[in-house]
Amino acid sequence: MSAAAKQLRALLAGDELIVAPGVADALAARLVERAGFPAVYASGGAIARAMALPDLGLLSMSEVVDRVRPIVEAVDIPVIADADDGYGNALNVRRTVAAFEQAGVAALHLEDQAAPKKCGHLDDKALIPAPEFAQKLRAARDAATDPDLVLIARTDAIAVEGFEAAIQRAHLYHDAGADVLFVEAPESEDQIVRIAQELPGPKLINMFHGGKTPLLSTQRLAALGYRIVIIPSDLQRAALHAMAEVLQALKRDGDSHAFAERMVSFQEREEIVGTEKFLDLSERYRD
Repeated sequence: MSAAAKQLRALLAGDELIVAPGVADALAARLVERAGFPAVYASGGAIARAMALPDLGLLSMSEVVDRVRPIVEAVDIPVIADADDGYGNALNVRRTVAAFEQAGVAALHLEDQAAPKKCGHLDDKALIPAPEFAQKLRAARDAATDPDLVLIARTDAIAVEGFEAAIQRAHLYHDAGADVLFVEAPESEDQIVRIAQELPGPKLINMFHGGKTPLLSTQRLAALGYRIVIIPSDLQRAALHAMAEVLQALKRDGDSHAFAERMVSFQEREEIVGTEKFLDLSERYRD
């Protein structure tokens, strides 16, 4: 049984909102943990972009799992993973759940988009029939060997079939065994409120600057009854901006002295990756 999954279940049963910043690699996950967040989100979109690819379903299941595994290993907090559409039909979903479970995630979410999937805040998405996705959720639940693994069902129906259809789909997915419901890309505060009020069980919401969903404070979301907030892309977007600025300085000045106060020190960097711990271990095994 996964201690991380049990830990996430306990968080869901508590009173505090679970805010999970999104990451694409283990180093960013370590920073999330050091900042005091209760969970980290392994973002499929961020992982794709870290490989210089758009979030259009271009990565295979094994490529994503290979990126998720070191994220899990780097932290002691639960990892919520993006498993896209499960990478195929119900049989593929069974393999996907097994692989993500073996990687040690505490939770994963599956979505009802048709392949090839797109970022939830892009246009021209397509969906598979709701009963077909419900069967994929049942396959996921059957495949899980850890009863504590948290299964999250995401619907992208608002942009395709409308808000009422999204609510109907979410109810069906709850009945199919989803532990948490995730209605992607609500377009107004009224929709955010109605999702919280009209759907059973814990709800997850995606919040990031510049998307289709209006930003609400975590206090407001908690008061509405949401249990998980993922913030998938803000860290990566900030890092991209910072790297571009440093590169401009390097090209202009020949060094990064202009950014000395905005970079971690050599010592801080080594502390984050645990260099001293590994050096101590090396001493233990010296001849």
